[in-house]
Amino acid sequence: MKFFTQTLFASTFAATVTFGSALDDIPTTAVNAGAFNTLVAALGAAELVTTLSGPGPFTVFAPTDDAFAALPDGTVDCLLRPENKQAFTDVLLYHVASGNVAAADLADGGKITTLLAGAELDVDLSDGVKINQSTVTTANVFATNGLIHIIDQVLVPSSLDVCVGINDIPTTAVNAGAFNTLVAALGAAELVTTLSGPGPFTVFAPTDDAFAALPDGTVDCLLKAENKQALTDVLLYHVASGNVAASELTDGDKIMTLLAGAELDVDLSDGVKINQSTVTTANVFNTNGIIHIIDQVLLPPSLDLAVCEKDEDHDDEDHDEESGSEKISFRLMYSVVTAAVALLFTAV
Repeated sequence: MKFFTQTLFASTFAATVTFGSALDDIPTTAVNAGAFNTLVAALGAAELVTTLSGPGPFTVFAPTDDAFAALPDGTVDCLLRPENKQAFTDVLLYHVASGNVAAADLADGGKITTLLAGAELDVDLSDGVKINQSTVTTANVFATNGLIHIIDQVLVPSSLDVCVGINDIPTTAVNAGAFNTLVAALGAAELVTTLSGPGPFTVFAPTDDAFAALPDGTVDCLLKAENKQALTDVLLYHVASGNVAASELTDGDKIMTLLAGAELDVDLSDGVKINQSTVTTANVFNTNGIIHIIDQVLLPPSLDLAVCEKDEDHDDEDHDEESGSEKISFRLMYSVVTAAVALLFTAV
């Protein structure tokens, strides 16, 4: 009964959008419906209209405009950028299957192979019809070259590594609340503007606890104005150019950083380690790249922390001098008091 009702509604929908005429192909049906303007624009940007106007047949799981609007702010605009054309193409192909996959053909727990190579959709019929996490609100909208199933969420392939964050990297770090030292360091090194740029960048981000684990005084020393270049070098050693997702890492690999000539070592033998640090959370996506959260600060081999040790030694010397001065003053006072007492007794 459920599928009969959906099919009846879908047939009425199809007749409505074609104004009683013969069926149209999938893109034309989407245009005429008036509820898929974002999808239509995306198909045009990805140059997939011609493909989906072909003989097919195709099955399209079509997100409505409301579904696209429910994505984080800026996601669609980001995907529509020319440099992200392949990423958006992948997203759209993830919504398309080859052949006519009618609602009656779906099986609970089934898999649907999409036109995105190696990517499948999950079918759940336990409560209505769900494709991945989206709900099919209208099934079996027929077109001359296939079927449309209308869904209420955009399907995002796990391989997507751009545009799925809502903020740039520094803003994400600020909002997280666990990177206060990193944020302060980026400000001191004047790198906030750089990491707010288009990138993309991959940042291995040490938490506040990671910075706190450094030897006492190290962070304060690096934050001094005279040590700005050393701090900058440390921070650039945590940044790579491009989107380096966790799935792209290979054991024994090297990651070139923005610190000239400096690379990071990848070890996948026990979790994911970058140099000696462990990646505790991978793939925090942002509008301009990826953050991987790590539990240790990465120190480049070129860094000379002797300057900080000298500062500490200097502080110790100052303290010793102060202590020595206090001892001399005490001894002098003791001598004066002793002499005064001796004179007093002599006078008596």
